[in-house]
Amino acid sequence: MRRRDANENNDEERQTSALMGLIVILILAIAALYLVRELRFQSNLEDCLMQGRTDCAPPIDLPERPY
Repeated sequence: MRRRDANENNDEERQTSALMGLIVILILAIAALYLVRELRFQSNLEDCLMQGRTDCAPPIDLPERPY
């Protein structure tokens, strides 16, 4: 009886550890994708500026001023 309880607790601990590991891996993958996307954008912007162009950045939308 005691051995069965120990095995069930051990299985629960392994499942919890595996789930936490999966969550950590997912968070790291999402962070890596975000970082790659930002680095690609900065690289494209730098390439544009190195070509001497002045219209590299996306336009900034400004609110209209009431006169």
